Amino acid sequence: MGTEELKILFIKTGKTVKEIAEEMGTSSQNLSNKMRRDDFKMSELKQIAAICGVRLEANFVLEDGTKI
Repeated sequence: MGTEELKILFIKTGKTVKEIAEEMGTSSQNLSNKMRRDDFKMSELKQIAAICGVRLEANFVLEDGTKI
């Protein structure tokens, strides 16, 4: 899960970086910096998903397609 996926999520859910940052209790500059560095904790991604009203799925996928 990276910055490009977050940008797509924000567009598809009609959310702005400023709105997400405010709901996370941080500044839009801090969130933008995290996006630029592609530096998110899993807990932050879960929080963003909740704010956007979507479900976050994170999987390890084996070569045969098995998800763990």
